Amino acid sequence: MNSESKKALIVGLGNPGKKYDLSRHNLGQMVLSTFAEKHSLTFKKESDLKGEIAKGPWKGGKVFLLFPTTYMNLSGTAVLKTMSFYKIPAKEVLILSDDAALPFGALRFRKKGSAGGHNGLKSIEESLGTQEYQRLKLGIGQPEQGSLEDYVLMPFTKEEQEKIPEISTQAVEFIEEWLFQEMKEHA
Repeated sequence: MNSESKKALIVGLGNPGKKYDLSRHNLGQMVLSTFAEKHSLTFKKESDLKGEIAKGPWKGGKVFLLFPTTYMNLSGTAVLKTMSFYKIPAKEVLILSDDAALPFGALRFRKKGSAGGHNGLKSIEESLGTQEYQRLKLGIGQPEQGSLEDYVLMPFTKEEQEKIPEISTQAVEFIEEWLFQEMKEHA
């Protein structure tokens, strides 16, 4: 297989706009930003794809990073457009999403599964017509009081913010290993 056919797409879910930058729902974007910085990849707005894209070589293949510029509940549109434009199959896609069912800081990888009430994952499932896509779930914990909808849009506490670099580092190491496996398997 030639190196041109080895491609992977990593999507960091979140909401656009400064007011959401440090919200729990944007943890996927925070992790993807850390990955991009570590590997000197720069995002450029691609209006046609409804997202910001960064791309670069990776172990003989190519990696694409996507921040959808739609709101969370429309993320699937950007994911599908990007996959179609760059001809990346669903099995080579990794979605980074926050997960309130996991304790803060926990990471869980799934090769497929239900959206579990996550609007971004629901949108991706609807757009792709399948639950067969890989995801790395990033634990944000449950609200002690109030609604989940409000909780995910609130900023992390100061204590949580101090732990995000460590969580991001662990997640980036997982992404690098995932990419290594994907590129090796499809070489």
